[in-house]
Amino acid sequence: MNETTQTQGTLRSEARIAHGALHRLRQDLFVDAFAFRPMPPLEDAKISRWVPWLPERIRHWARWLPHFIVGFFAICVFLATFTTSYSIGPVRSVLVLGFSVLVSAAPALTLFRPVGAFWLSLFSFVVSLVATAGFSSYDIGSDAAFATHLAVMTLVVLRTRPRLAVEMWLVTYGVGAVLTALGGGGMGDLVPMAFFFGVVLVSAAAVRAWREERRHVVETQTVTAEERSRRTLLEERALIARELHDVVAHHMSVIAIQAEAAPYRVENTPPELATSFATIRENAVAALAELRRILGVVRSEDPDAFVDSDPEAPQPTLASLDSLLDSVRSAGLTVEAVITGAPRPLPQGVELSAYRIVQEALSNALRHAPGADARVEISYVLGGIGLRIVNGVPSRLAKPSPGAGHGVLGMRERVQMLGGEMTADHTEEGGFEVAAFIPVANTVGEATA
Repeated sequence: MNETTQTQGTLRSEARIAHGALHRLRQDLFVDAFAFRPMPPLEDAKISRWVPWLPERIRHWARWLPHFIVGFFAICVFLATFTTSYSIGPVRSVLVLGFSVLVSAAPALTLFRPVGAFWLSLFSFVVSLVATAGFSSYDIGSDAAFATHLAVMTLVVLRTRPRLAVEMWLVTYGVGAVLTALGGGGMGDLVPMAFFFGVVLVSAAAVRAWREERRHVVETQTVTAEERSRRTLLEERALIARELHDVVAHHMSVIAIQAEAAPYRVENTPPELATSFATIRENAVAALAELRRILGVVRSEDPDAFVDSDPEAPQPTLASLDSLLDSVRSAGLTVEAVITGAPRPLPQGVELSAYRIVQEALSNALRHAPGADARVEISYVLGGIGLRIVNGVPSRLAKPSPGAGHGVLGMRERVQMLGGEMTADHTEEGGFEVAAFIPVANTVGEATA
């Protein structure tokens, strides 16, 4: 009983496998067999990588090179078929011309309707076999039809999916076996031909599978790089939000204190004015509470290498630049600082961002240019502050750093947030330079206040 049940289960499994195979065969070769599937041109990036020496206009037309090759092959098939078949005489020239068009149309059709091209090529191959069997004294191009059918199947596999190689091989040699049996011929020539076709189609399927896998890997790497950049950007914005919290909280605290003290500075304060100051203080205190709540969400561990890890420590400014330079010098980086213009108080957000840009640029120099000299230039100019941090060529090999490029992204985010401009690129001498300008409006007024 158990053996019978097991046998029935095995038969059902085999039936399901066969049904699934037939379903895939129907979906691949019969459903929408002549659907319009044009072959796209080559990508401009590939053309530029393969033949960068070609002029721009020629490279534009080179995108269509596969189409030209297939079209040229179709013309060669037409000429070869018509020339070799014309020996049957001028009386049958119309039939020969029609057959030549039928055979050569299949390769051209692979550019637009690949599965339909297979059926057209198979039909022309069958016609050549039947015609040759019926008119054995004439050669109407069966060899050309044979070679063309193999080329068409190869093109279809390269254009669609690898499993079509097996499906087209089975259909082709199923039809070939039926015609051979009906014609009373032997299977001697069919087996080596089937083996040869199988080797060619398997090779084409392997190439197609390799191309698909490579494309998938490139897409995955691209998506991963984009996600990593997006995640880094969000982390940097969260860090900026944490730092700006301290800036805003300072000013809100001043507003609350002044609003609370203002009524006591005026004798006989009107009740309406006292109520207004009380409202201002309540709103300021509420804003501070909300800022503290948001800070609990965006605050993370301090990722910087040269600042105190205490989350309640005051945010650094350019006045703390000397301690930063001492820290990087103790870490092994030779750095000098040059300040031009008259130093003046700047808005706290600008001071903080300028300090962080200098800090990140020096950190990058430590990581990527060990043993190099660095120079920090700070220029107090009318309308803003200019920063330039440049390092020379490293004197020894730098260790691989997985975070390469993220520091530049964070610096650029800070500068753009303040409406400034920044460049970061390699120097002609082989070092690296970061230059930024942060605009500051009403500098004199703010300094006086």
